[in-house]
Order: sequence, then structure tokens, then C-alpha cells
Amino acid sequence: MNWSFAIINRRLAEIYFDKKKGKIKFLGHCYVKKSEYKTKRESEWIKKDTKRFNLTYRNRIYTDIAGNSR
Repeated sequence: MNWSFAIINRRLAEIYFDKKKGKIKFLGHCYVKKSEYKTKRESEWIKKDTKRFNLTYRNRIYTDIAGNSR
């Protein structure tokens, strides 16, 4: 299981996923506050990951802003 930061429905979240054979299977997410992460390394992770993952979650389906379902 892997995890990363993402913007889901305009809120900061941690996403949990498995990556097998180049396909990503989302396991879930939880919303978090940026103030919970205080170290410099965590701040860099948030900046880097949120640029890559900007998703919407609706009806148990994750969709990126470009409209691709995952």
C-alpha cells in the first residue's frame, strides 16, 4: 500500500492506493489539515504531491481534473 497527498474536492487529503502493473487502484482517502504537518520535509511533500494529484470524488469514483476516471 502506498500513500500520497492530494487535493480532493478542493481539500487537502491523504490518498491510499496500490500500484500493480502500471495501474493504480485507490483504496481510500482522509481529509487532513496542513497545520498538522510541521516539518520542512512534509511541507515539500505536500507541494510536490498536490501538483500531481488534483481529484474529485463522487459516487465512489475518483476523477482527475482532466476528466479521466481512475
